[in-house]
Amino acid sequence: MKTKGVSHIAMCVADLDRSLHFYRDLLGLTVRLHTTQEMARRPGAESAEMYQMPRESRTVANVWFDDPETAQPFLVLTSHPGSEVEGDPIKLDQIGISHISFGVENVRAYAEELMAKGVPLAGTVDDFTNDQGVMRTFFVYDPDGILVQFDQGPGG
Repeated sequence: MKTKGVSHIAMCVADLDRSLHFYRDLLGLTVRLHTTQEMARRPGAESAEMYQMPRESRTVANVWFDDPETAQPFLVLTSHPGSEVEGDPIKLDQIGISHISFGVENVRAYAEELMAKGVPLAGTVDDFTNDQGVMRTFFVYDPDGILVQFDQGPGG
């Protein structure tokens, strides 16, 4: 058997509209599905191994990169209407999935564009600039405090 690749990355968010503003409106991803689903129809919905507590429904949005032919995974953003979600995002040196990373063409220009849109960096510009003045990567926080990295992408 062989694993073919990453299918999708799912993130539970506190406020789906706020997260869609970030991922869709600021980062430019495309929503291909946005619906509310009854949990009784979800595989494992009653499993204490998979959910912190029983939920009646979930609202889900699948967000994709603009190029549908790209073999990249898509994001699944979920929230649970009528009930709060618990937990704190983790840092880079803690157990668990610590961040998501996106490749961009021009790291510094992208950082400047996000800052102009009001997205603060997770640090300062100097934190992400080497001694030669080159910015190869930077991090921001999404609306739930999850670290989001931007870099030159594969091979960059």
